[in-house]
Amino acid sequence: MTDKEIYKRTLVFSVRALLFDILALILFIACPTVGFILGERIQEKGAIGLLIGLVIGIIALAVILRFVAYQYQAGQVAMMTRGITENELPDDIIAAAKQAVKERFVTIAIYFLAVNAIKGLFNRLGSVISNVGRSVGGNTGSAVGSVVSSVIQTIISYLCTCCLGWVFFRREQNAFKATCEGAVIFFKHGKTFAKNMGRIFGIGALSFVPIVGGLTALFYKVFSGYPVFFRELAQAFADSEDAAYLSDPKVLMVVIAFIIGVIIWGIIHSTFIRPYVLVGVLRNYINSGIRDVPTEGSFRNVLGVSAKFDKLEQKLG
Repeated sequence: MTDKEIYKRTLVFSVRALLFDILALILFIACPTVGFILGERIQEKGAIGLLIGLVIGIIALAVILRFVAYQYQAGQVAMMTRGITENELPDDIIAAAKQAVKERFVTIAIYFLAVNAIKGLFNRLGSVISNVGRSVGGNTGSAVGSVVSSVIQTIISYLCTCCLGWVFFRREQNAFKATCEGAVIFFKHGKTFAKNMGRIFGIGALSFVPIVGGLTALFYKVFSGYPVFFRELAQAFADSEDAAYLSDPKVLMVVIAFIIGVIIWGIIHSTFIRPYVLVGVLRNYINSGIRDVPTEGSFRNVLGVSAKFDKLEQKLG
């Protein structure tokens, strides 16, 4: 199967995950709102009702994101991996994905332990690299460190997903050992993955400029229809030393329009664009591992880098 074919068949997971994210957000907002209204009507204690509703909203948010959305996120990676390695995907791709996740991670605890170990390893590497930039000192060093950190975090998100894909591919191995193998692949084939960076950031930039630019222009035009509101809002920044430039209503319109544009682009990118990029990156990652499958002896190359990874490795004992 081609990358495009796999992307089209597995896009349903991104859409469903987005719908659950929206549902979680709605519940998070609705619960404290309802709690406040009920509290006011029953005993005129809206603050208490708001607090109770907020707690319920946080619980609902955690349950949906941790116990439901993860099924679609992991399922998408499982089916992408299957399409890459077996060159075919089942008709009922949702059911197959749920079964794959269930078989690979008998309990949700195992899934999150594996994912956290992967993130712990790559985040540790990212912090080391970012500190090199900050060591320059001053504003320049801080700026370099921030830029490097942002780049590293983007790379880490892809590496974590690719490592998870390797765990699904190595079905004959236990999840812990497969996770260790996935981490080692990165160290052994760093040059191969460096070639993916252009794809990751290039497509991201190509989507960012037109989408954010277009949305900023659109919302600026909408905001221009409410000049009185923005003049009053801009007055709030008139005495601010750090944000004095926002005292100009037109500048304020542009800034708010840009922020909204970035937020919407982030949703579009994570739902529709990132999965397309991921298929190609995941294919290179898995093919590199297949050509040179890591051995247990190579695990020592990453021991000591992350406490979470060390903990995971010890479970192999």
